[in-house]
Amino acid sequence: MGRAFEYRKAAKMKRWGNMSKVFPKLGKIITMAAKEGGGDPDMNPRLRTAILNAKAENMPKDNIEAAIKRASAKDTASMAEVNFEAKAPYGVQLFIECATDNNTRTVANVKSTVNKNGGEVLVNGSLEFMFSRKAIFEFDKTESMDLEELELELIDAGLEEIEEEEGLVLVTGDYTSFGTLQTAFDKLGIEIKKAVLERVANTPIELNDEQMEHINKIIDRLEDDEDVQNIFTNFS
Repeated sequence: MGRAFEYRKAAKMKRWGNMSKVFPKLGKIITMAAKEGGGDPDMNPRLRTAILNAKAENMPKDNIEAAIKRASAKDTASMAEVNFEAKAPYGVQLFIECATDNNTRTVANVKSTVNKNGGEVLVNGSLEFMFSRKAIFEFDKTESMDLEELELELIDAGLEEIEEEEGLVLVTGDYTSFGTLQTAFDKLGIEIKKAVLERVANTPIELNDEQMEHINKIIDRLEDDEDVQNIFTNFS
């Protein structure tokens, strides 16, 4: 199994049973996309992708529509994306992506959680070179699909890696190829289940069970914050 599959499977396992946390976060992503590019998914690729990912997590249609409508509400005018970079114990690095309507609150909450658990928030840009930003697409493998042929079809669109396990295909490319890959899938008639931009550690580190338990507690506490959208780390 490739690194990308291991990463995605671990993230999915972690999400199960946490829908009460996931839906509000997905709603914020939809609202942000609609706020920036309009509420019509056909004219707003970012919104279309956000809705696709929300449906992949079984977010109800009513919740999705409400999130789109919120984009025009007064209380979303100050909503913005904010990133934090931090170091945690055992050489662990954290890249924390947030969406917030109150930057002061988010900064205070993230710094407090990291500092109280033996970590330190760094100056933005400190960890950029430690992660590669990747476009990752998931879709089901059909009986007629030839992955070798598909790989050749997608190379010019920016494909870097294609993997398949248990009927699920994962395509990875550089983040700059997100649009060209998405267009290629549309032309090929491939129905994407999920499409995301993720940060993958260039040099993953190993942790023992005790260290992993400690770091997971920090990540859990950060994820409890409704402003925190994604957390990427350098441990495998």
